Amino acid sequence: MRKFNDYIETDRLVIRPLEKEDYTSWLSAFENRLPSQHQYDEGKIDMSICTKDWFGDLVDRHQRLSSEDKVYVFGVFRKEDLAHIGSVDFSTMLRDEFQWARFGYTIHNQFWLQGYGKEAVKAAITLAFNKLNYHRIEAHINLDNFPSIKLAESVGLQFECIRKGFIYEFDEWTDHLIYYINSR
Repeated sequence: MRKFNDYIETDRLVIRPLEKEDYTSWLSAFENRLPSQHQYDEGKIDMSICTKDWFGDLVDRHQRLSSEDKVYVFGVFRKEDLAHIGSVDFSTMLRDEFQWARFGYTIHNQFWLQGYGKEAVKAAITLAFNKLNYHRIEAHINLDNFPSIKLAESVGLQFECIRKGFIYEFDEWTDHLIYYINSR
């Protein structure tokens, strides 16, 4: 079992597991989201079920999943005020001789166009290789999610292929672009 206390810092960000004390910052970020900016941006979200107890259970679930080496979820916090600005996550696909994970990232839309996404994703890749010991990371991106494609390419992920009918979403099996990076 892996202890889930890995984190990384950049000039402006701290990327670490959520803690129960993060509730106010986490909730504020969701409550202050702007309306949806494009198809893959949820925009404003109903947070009425997200009580402090609900959040505590979420943190506990993240801890359990990480201790089982299944999923690692990291909050992205701005250093200057500890504002929660997004998250990055890794899902272990296969360990053994592969050391392979799926990689996801999101920045709350009120923090877009400030370079936080690129900074967070670059740091998270370093964390994945150096602390979580993955060799290969894949981002699975919708064909028309141009902001995500641009971000993946800007941090060095390379296009590999299109996986046909790969993920069930929007009430159908959808194709996804596969971007990857291997440890050096």
